[in-house]
Amino acid sequence: MKEPVGVIGALCPDEAPLLGLISTMAPAIAMGNTCVLAASQTAPLAATDFSQVLETSDVPAGVVNILTGPHADLGKTLAGHMDVDALWSFSSTDLSGKIEHASASNLKRTWVNNARTRDWFGPAGEGREFLMHATEVKNIWVPYGE
Repeated sequence: MKEPVGVIGALCPDEAPLLGLISTMAPAIAMGNTCVLAASQTAPLAATDFSQVLETSDVPAGVVNILTGPHADLGKTLAGHMDVDALWSFSSTDLSGKIEHASASNLKRTWVNNARTRDWFGPAGEGREFLMHATEVKNIWVPYGE
């Protein structure tokens, strides 16, 4: 049975500031998660303007939280935070090893890009892969017998 991960932190890409933010946010909230998004380092104003759209929409308060700042600092904090259940990194800064190392102590799920860029305008920028990482499989054992 698939269920939401919980709180997903995401470091959004610099190469597609608005599209990358929406492409990481939408699957996360569509599957029932809340998210903490670290905006693009090079163009954070796109994310802060988008936050105004979220405030006037039907998205409940606290479901989407947007932060600005260096991904190295935000990634370290999100990776070590005990209330964040998963961390996705699409940052142009190579933080993959540091995020996985910091996330190991609290068994946080990670999805990192290993310093590779993603084609946000093609099929790799959307799809089932994002939905799959936004859920986890819960096993249900139904006892029967005597």
